[in-house]
Amino acid sequence: MQYDEIMVRYGELSTKGRNKRHFIDRLGTNVRDALHKFPDVKVHPNADRMHIILNNTDSDQVMKHLSKVFGIQTFSPMLKVAKDYSAVCQAAKQMVADQVTKPVTFKIETKRSDHHFEMDTFDMNRELGGFLLEQFPDLLTVDVHHPDVTIWVEIRVDGIYLSSEVIKGAGGLPVGTAGKGMMMLSGGIDSPVAAYLAMKRGVSLEMVHFYSPPYTSEQALAKAKELTGKLAHYCGSINFIEVPFTEIQETVKEKVPEGYLMTIQRRFMLRLAVAIAERRKGLAIFNGESLGQVASQTMESMRTIEEVTNMPVLRPVLSYDKTEIIKIAEDIDTYDLSILPYEDCCTVFTPPSPKTKPRIDRAQKYEKVLDIDGLMQRSLDGIKITKIHAGDEFLNQNEDVFAELL
Repeated sequence: MQYDEIMVRYGELSTKGRNKRHFIDRLGTNVRDALHKFPDVKVHPNADRMHIILNNTDSDQVMKHLSKVFGIQTFSPMLKVAKDYSAVCQAAKQMVADQVTKPVTFKIETKRSDHHFEMDTFDMNRELGGFLLEQFPDLLTVDVHHPDVTIWVEIRVDGIYLSSEVIKGAGGLPVGTAGKGMMMLSGGIDSPVAAYLAMKRGVSLEMVHFYSPPYTSEQALAKAKELTGKLAHYCGSINFIEVPFTEIQETVKEKVPEGYLMTIQRRFMLRLAVAIAERRKGLAIFNGESLGQVASQTMESMRTIEEVTNMPVLRPVLSYDKTEIIKIAEDIDTYDLSILPYEDCCTVFTPPSPKTKPRIDRAQKYEKVLDIDGLMQRSLDGIKITKIHAGDEFLNQNEDVFAELL
């Protein structure tokens, strides 16, 4: 069925008191961004709910995108008809015929903001309910207290709107209402899930991805970008920041003892992420670390790596085990992409026996032989920022290029 409008309910936003308007405005911006591929759609975020006018745009496609925007509790597709009782009857009849396939209980619930319309809410409930009982005697039974199906009728100045579905939204808070952070995005399973969880609580993220050509491939970079495109469904668009890391990794490998290679590399990554955050007004660093999962994710290792900054380092999946993280990755459609066999810079220089309990004083000692400021500055000078929208694809583009070269 093709609908005319989608009505959005806010849920958690309704508890925000004086800040409610800010949350609603941000949600409106995010919805417009998420629906940027539908130029005819108009978004009207009002105080009590949001109205999305479709203007003949495919309602199923719009709802598919809308279902992933954080800050939406539920939404309902609506039909608009003329302010005529017979038109209401025909629309309601069509909705029941399309949606009800077995006997159910139902009720009519009418809201009338246009008090000049000749039927009041009680009249509409009674007359429309009676009409539907006559049309579907074997399918419908009235239950005004606990119905299986509720048909909502809204009598407005510009027409009458009907809906009968309540579709669950993504929940959470609108992305951007809880501040801005930098997400250290690898190509693995954990960091996209951590990004998803942070965004669900309203954090606006920019993805910081370290790449080390020629040790990491163009496919690995495209994979990280495409993961960002998957995550952008939940907010509309995300800035992707490519950080060149080859010189730092080569220098660290040459001058630092093998057991501390990983620790020193990650200290550099964190310094760079913090420097980018300071430039771009970020408030915290986010990563996909899960306590005890790998050598760099012991508490001793985290403490030694984090010693390079006073900026908060937040870990949304810290207490999750791998099976829990994989389940979320499958739910948000990042898992299959994450397991593609393209190595990122976190894996290409991994030593066979990294220190699981590295010491801060040892890390500081090994870094004294490195030109930290120079290495960082050259890396920062080479960053590239790309704005990635929901659903943008990059791997297929690269596959076409590689095919031409073969």
